[in-house]
Amino acid sequence: MNTSEIQMLKKRYGIVGNSEGLNHALDVALQVAKTDLSVLIMGESGVGKEIIPRVIHDNSLRKGKKYFAVNCGSIPEGTIDSELFGHEKGAFTGAVGEREGYFGASNGGTLFLDEVGELPLSTQARLLRVLETGEYIRVGSSEVRKTDVRIVAATNVNMSAAIRDGRFREDLFYRLNTIPIKMPALRERGDDVVLLFKKFALETAEKYNMPEPVELTETAKQKLKSYPWPGNVRQLKNITEQLSVLLREERIVTPEVLQQYVPDSPQSYELMPLNPKSESHSFENEREILYKILFDLRNDVTELKKLVHSQQERTTSTSVAMAPVDSTYPYIHPSVNMQISRDVKAEDDFIQMPEEYVEESLSLVDWEKQMIIKALEKNRGKRKGTAKDLNISERTLYRKIKEYGLDKDFI
Repeated sequence: MNTSEIQMLKKRYGIVGNSEGLNHALDVALQVAKTDLSVLIMGESGVGKEIIPRVIHDNSLRKGKKYFAVNCGSIPEGTIDSELFGHEKGAFTGAVGEREGYFGASNGGTLFLDEVGELPLSTQARLLRVLETGEYIRVGSSEVRKTDVRIVAATNVNMSAAIRDGRFREDLFYRLNTIPIKMPALRERGDDVVLLFKKFALETAEKYNMPEPVELTETAKQKLKSYPWPGNVRQLKNITEQLSVLLREERIVTPEVLQQYVPDSPQSYELMPLNPKSESHSFENEREILYKILFDLRNDVTELKKLVHSQQERTTSTSVAMAPVDSTYPYIHPSVNMQISRDVKAEDDFIQMPEEYVEESLSLVDWEKQMIIKALEKNRGKRKGTAKDLNISERTLYRKIKEYGLDKDFI
């Protein structure tokens, strides 16, 4: 490892830190830059993976050519192929013209595919073909095109698990992973945390014309280094900017001050709790609320069933021209439904509107008669089939036929 060359590289790109993991990643990037081998950068979100492909391109033989960085996770699955490989006019709805695509536009240069682990499987197959043969086909075309592109990819996905779960092609992984580069997490970089804090504090003070940058006490430095930083460098920068802006008078950061901005739980991504004294979130409480809603809904349905049954009984007792109906009769007249809806709103409305209800219930006789006639016609006057369709006994059907004077037509 050429230490002087690494230090010059850090100065050129504004890279802060002296940890062994960071220096090794930069050294590998410099060594592979002169080749055309594919590189896969792995590391957690927020560790700064995007600086490596820039270093590789700027120190390669392609540095005079184009460099494109594409975030594969931010492009919808339906348009990712068009973005990468281009499309022909009319290839799909909205394709009013041709599109070259990133592989065509970056011909001779470098293409950085960030979040490559988020690519759909169909796109992974296309990408594998480009890596193996340098050939690709635009969406909606049958013409094979050639491209000479250096691929550098990055991911924060556990690739072994993705391959095992069938979310990422194993053959594509080995093509991309010709030269692997691992960017260390911030918790693995030791004193680099303090150096980065100073850098971000100075940049924020200069940007917003503050009198002086915030500074850490020795004990605050130890607390900063002991924290696991799930959000890595991005999270550290966020907290440093908060401290720089919110600490207006006292610009010294103590562990007590830091405690207000750094969450206690390593898994938490909330920088500052809105109300530390408020009750913690509980999924158990959510389940209790859901159970209560379901219980209340069940009670409402039960009450509604009782109301419908009660209304049917009222309808039967009020009708003056209708013989008793079999209890298994499956039909409910629309007028009854109208009356039930009024009872749901106000259960006593039935008593308050007797005249209107009697007028509506009288039509139930005609409605029942018509249903029997239709069933008889359907079954050509056969009582057994008619009774089955109406879900009543043959005896009840015979009585109603006699009652409605239908025996002359069907018996």
